[in-house]
Parts: sequence; C-alpha cells; structure tokens
Amino acid sequence: MFAVEKEMLVMTSIADYPDEPKYSIKVVSTQTGIRAVTLRAWERRHEILTPFRSDNRYRLYSERDVAILRWVKNRVDGGISISHAVHELKKMAKSGIWPDALPSVPEPVRSFRTLPVDQYSQQLYQALIHHDELTASTLLREMQTAYDIRSIFEDILRPCLVNIGEAWYRDEIRITTEHFASAFIRGRLLTLLQAFSFRRNAPYILVGCAPTEQHEIGSLMIAVLLRSKGLRVEYLGPDIPVDDLVDYAGYEHPQMVVLSSSLESSAVEIHHMQEKLNKIQPPPIFGFGGQAFIDKPVLQKQIPGVYLGNTINEAINTICKNIGHSAGLSGQAARNRS
Repeated sequence: MFAVEKEMLVMTSIADYPDEPKYSIKVVSTQTGIRAVTLRAWERRHEILTPFRSDNRYRLYSERDVAILRWVKNRVDGGISISHAVHELKKMAKSGIWPDALPSVPEPVRSFRTLPVDQYSQQLYQALIHHDELTASTLLREMQTAYDIRSIFEDILRPCLVNIGEAWYRDEIRITTEHFASAFIRGRLLTLLQAFSFRRNAPYILVGCAPTEQHEIGSLMIAVLLRSKGLRVEYLGPDIPVDDLVDYAGYEHPQMVVLSSSLESSAVEIHHMQEKLNKIQPPPIFGFGGQAFIDKPVLQKQIPGVYLGNTINEAINTICKNIGHSAGLSGQAARNRS
C-alpha cells in the first residue's frame, strides 16, 4: 500500500510522454472527455495541437497530445478560458518547463445541457441547501460551457446566494447550510482568482471588504472579473482596517482601492477612506459598493469616493472607466466556449 502511494506521488512531465501518433479522434474523445467537435474547434481557433494526418486524412494523436488535452481541459474546468489555458501552456513549453501530466483516468464524454440562467440558479440553490457538492460542481461545469463568467456571477451565483440568505432569514435552512453554501462558492472563486495571471505593468487595484464586513463573495467576484482582464488585482479579504489599508497603499501605490459593505454599520467605517488616501502621492482612487448602498441609497452620496453601481456589471465598468482600462463586453447570454 505504501509503495503504491509513493508511486502515485511521482508526477510525470507531459514532455516525457511519447509523441508517436496512434490514437483516432474518437479514442482521444473517450480518454479525455472532450467532445470531438470541441476538439476540432480548439485546434482550429486556438491551435492547441497539430495532429498527424494519416494517408486517408484522419487525425492521429499521440500520448503526449492526450496528456496536453487532459491538462488544458482541467484548466478550463477550473474556470479559466480556453484561450488563456492554451497561452499558458505555450508559454511554459517555450521556456522548456512543461507541466506535470494529470492522472490518466478516462472520463466519459458528457453532453452538457444549456439551461436558462434562472433554472441554473434554482438548481444550484437546491444542490447547495442539500449539501450536494457533487451536483453543485457538475452544475458549475455546465454553466462554464454556456455562459461567460460575468453572466454566471451576476445572473446565477448572486441570485442563488440571495435566495439562500433569505431562506436562512426565514428559518427555512440552518446557519450551517448557509455557511456551507458560502464556503463552497468562496472556494471556487478563490480557485478562479488564482488561475488567472496578470501583467506586471497592468493597473494595480486593491480589493477587499470594509472594516467589520464579513460578507466577501461580492468583492471576491469583482476581484476575479478584474483579474480575468489581466489587471493586477490583490484580494485582501474581509474586515480590512482602514488605517492599515492606507499604510499598505502608501508604499504599494495602487491605482485604485475598492471596498464593499453589505451593512450600514460597515459602510460608515469607510467615510474617511478617500480623505486618508488623498495623503498618498499620487492618491489612489477610492471605489465602494455593496448591498448597504442599495438598501440605503442616501449612503451613496455620503461616502466620498466613486460609487461603483448596483450590479457587478456596473461595478466592473465603473472601475475600468476610472482607471482608463477597457471593460470589454458586458455579461451576455449563452456563449459556447468550444
């Protein structure tokens, strides 16, 4: 038993796999769980592979090709775009540092559904309140094949979490269930955040939560979306003391500082944030948002700084506008990533 466990810990580089062409596209599809039509699209649009062509013009793939496809699929399943995954792979290969191959366990070819966002939100809600992590993970993978990240956040995850919060408030679910759901989503968001790279010379933004604020999902979504655009984003988490954050900004010099508040009690804690940041040269822009400012709109005028808006889309567009960065396309329905 111990010998087997030790062997499993020894990872093999993708470069160590044979490059001899021998597998048909049907076999590769079965071994990787990637549909043949998706694989052809990846080759055509992203030049992920250039498979050998037999005399009858059929594609033939090597063991190395299969290992590459498993690695890329794992990155895409983790939430990053296919174009980013391929760029990451090519960059490593060019430097001579190939990633470790994933375990070669064949996966069945899955035929994903494409449901309306409200149905996905409701099904995810049901999975989470029943602590069904497997179903919740499957639903997230399905969403990622049909919708862009911003739509998933705004139209699926956010309504789902609101419904969970309201169910807890009505005493329909336990606090442990609410915590489970939040921890599950938070974990997925952190994985996404760490999967996205950024340019060193890109605008630098600090994102976190106001003092005493513990609800961090909204600000974490903002951090993920900004990082997905290549921006240099540092996510600082919940309950950030104002003076400590100002000191940190004083020697890191971010272009913008963004904080969220879900309750009025945490919103009032950031009233002097812009005033304190103005002492830094050059002063960072201060942006704020969250449920507190939606529930009590008068707070939007009382807090000096830039109010980000009532939705995730508005927040991203406002931040990008203030730092002079293109926000790109807003959240949109069904966009098949294959």
